[in-house]
Amino acid sequence: MPEQKTEAELIKFEGRIPIFVRLLLTVLVIVIITELIGTKTINVGIANIVLLPMLYAVVIGVLITPDVLGKSITALQNIINSEEIALAGPLVTLALLPLGVKYGLLVGPAIGKVVQAGPAFILQEFGNLGTILIGLPVALMLGLRREAIGATVSICREPTLGIIAERYGINSPEGTGVLATYLVGTVLGTIFYALLGSIATLTKLHPYALAMACGMGSASMMTASAGALAATVPEMADTILAYAATSNMLTGIDGVYAEVFLALPFVNWLYKKIGPKEGGKK
Repeated sequence: MPEQKTEAELIKFEGRIPIFVRLLLTVLVIVIITELIGTKTINVGIANIVLLPMLYAVVIGVLITPDVLGKSITALQNIINSEEIALAGPLVTLALLPLGVKYGLLVGPAIGKVVQAGPAFILQEFGNLGTILIGLPVALMLGLRREAIGATVSICREPTLGIIAERYGINSPEGTGVLATYLVGTVLGTIFYALLGSIATLTKLHPYALAMACGMGSASMMTASAGALAATVPEMADTILAYAATSNMLTGIDGVYAEVFLALPFVNWLYKKIGPKEGGKK
C-alpha cells in the first residue's frame, strides 16, 4: 500500500507534474463531454427532473476509477490511479473558490431580502438534528454500533470530518462512520440533491424556504440542488441562488458550532438510550 501523503505534500509540483497533467486533462475531457450533453429535463408526471452536467461528471468520474472500469481497461489505469485520486481531493477546494466568488456576487444585490430572512438562516441549523433522529435508528437496525454516531451526526461534509477526526480520531469507529457517509455523499449526494431540488416545489413550501434548505454545507450539493430548484422556478432564479449561497456560507460557519454543541452531544445521548450496550456482542 502506498505511503499516505499529507495535503501539503500532495499539492507540491516537484516531481509530481505528470500526475497533475493527467488529472487536469482528465477533468478537462469530462467537462467537455458533460457540457456537450448539456442540461436535460425529464418530465415525470407533474414534476420536472433536471439533470445537470455536474451529475454526468460525477457518474463519469466514478466509472473511470481503478475500482470500476479501470479493473478491465488497462489504459484507464495508466491515466487515473491512486495518485491522481489522492490529488483530486485537495484540488477540489481550489476548484470551488471561483464558485464561491460567483455566489458571493449573487448575495450582494439580494442582501435586503436576505437580511429580512436572517433569523431563519440561523434557526435552520436545528435541521442538523434531523439526520440523527432519522438516521441513527436506521443505522442501528443495519447493525452499526459506534460507527452510527459518526455516520449520522450530520450529512458529513468536510467540517464534520474535521470535528469527528479531532474528537475521536479518523481510524476510530466514529471516524469510519463519518468517512463512509462522506464518501457515499461524494458519489451519490450531488445526484440525489439535484433530483430532490427538481421536485421540491411539489411540497408547496415557498421556493425561498427550499432555497435555504439547499445550503447544507456542501458547495457541490448546494449547486446541484439550487440549480435544479432555480430551473423549476426561473422567475425567482437569482434570489433562489442567493438564498442558497448565503445559507451554505452560514452553515459552514454556525453549522460547525451547531454540530459541536448540539448535534454531537445529542447523537451520543440518543445512542446511549437506544443503542447496544458497550461490551455487548455485535
